[in-house]
Amino acid sequence: MKIYHAPNSRSVRAVWLFEELELPYELEIHALGDPKMRSAEYRAVHPMGRVPAVVDGDVTIFESGAIVEYILARHGAGRLRPDVASPSFPDYLQWLHYAEGMLMPPVNIIFVETLFLPEERRNQTNVDRARKLLGRMLDAVEQGLEGKEYLAGEFSGADIMTGHACIVSARLGGDISDKPNVEAYIDRLQARPALQKAWAVK
Repeated sequence: MKIYHAPNSRSVRAVWLFEELELPYELEIHALGDPKMRSAEYRAVHPMGRVPAVVDGDVTIFESGAIVEYILARHGAGRLRPDVASPSFPDYLQWLHYAEGMLMPPVNIIFVETLFLPEERRNQTNVDRARKLLGRMLDAVEQGLEGKEYLAGEFSGADIMTGHACIVSARLGGDISDKPNVEAYIDRLQARPALQKAWAVK
């Protein structure tokens, strides 16, 4: 299988997943904003010219949450997700989708306003609002982790999705000083060898 990847992007999730499952993969690495990603050839892989994308034979899939679900369903052999009959399955589904539904929208605003836009076009009001909203979104993760090391009990694809979003949130200035569960959770995830390998891919 092939992963289209850019360092320090959502595609870290795909590499992390493959490393956790010890699945073989080939990497095609791009830099964010690489003009090659706007080419017709690359848009045939990812119509938005972004990462990640995964090619598995005649299947191409390009949304990080969908990639996690697809790989676990087709290649996970029951790993990293609870059985549908398990009491933890609803939590797994909720936190699998929470990353993109709730955490990443304010993260995206902060990223664009503080790192992507030229300084003269940045809007501090947008950043302040996004950080306030992000704090509320992280409050729910703090509550969801109460009494647990991982969001669905055992480490799962939900942690690859929402855990990655928590790490990025903290790196972009999301305040976790009053969220000891989230802080400890980030430390646990960062200590995982598979994630360390994913971060190291350049």
